[in-house]
Amino acid sequence: MKFILGTKEVMTQLFDEHGVVRAGTVIKVEPTVVTQVRTKDVDGYEAVQIATGAQKEHRVSKAQKGHAGAAYKFAREYRPALTTESISGIEKGATLNAAVFAPGDTIAVSAITKGKGFQGGVKRHGFGGGRASHGQKHSLREPGAIGGAGRAGGRVAKGQRMAGRMGAERVTVKNLTVLAVDPENNVLVVSGAVPGRKGTVVEIRGI
Repeated sequence: MKFILGTKEVMTQLFDEHGVVRAGTVIKVEPTVVTQVRTKDVDGYEAVQIATGAQKEHRVSKAQKGHAGAAYKFAREYRPALTTESISGIEKGATLNAAVFAPGDTIAVSAITKGKGFQGGVKRHGFGGGRASHGQKHSLREPGAIGGAGRAGGRVAKGQRMAGRMGAERVTVKNLTVLAVDPENNVLVVSGAVPGRKGTVVEIRGI
């Protein structure tokens, strides 16, 4: 079972063994501690809780500190997704680092995307907008008609795409590849882009 937390740093590029340049994202992986191992006998399901990131003690409740054994900033729970995965051999208090992955591993990365605030239909959904022709004044980026005579009987159908809050959503990018691993500096380089801004906490798991 491969699972760890990290923070998104910067994008870079690496050359593979064939001399082909690959775009990649650098992820800083701080030492991660296993805070609890859930089993079917006790909890009804199998999962591993992990935590990372130093936190000031006064910002963590006594219950959280007692459960984890220390003050941590981030915590997540991972359930084995595949029947071939097992949590056997993982004990509470164990430390995980970047060495759990190896170059060539296929992974999935989950994180919260950048928040864009309230945006119009052109930016949020890719609407084309109105024609920039004679007679067009202030309606270049307006959504146009949203009702429709026959589609919804004159009312606005549920799920109609229009302006609204954009971003700040959990997104998972699958089938990424680990390009490089630096266990000494706890750094991973994964192919392509991952969600979030610099400093965003990302969940990395093998698939």
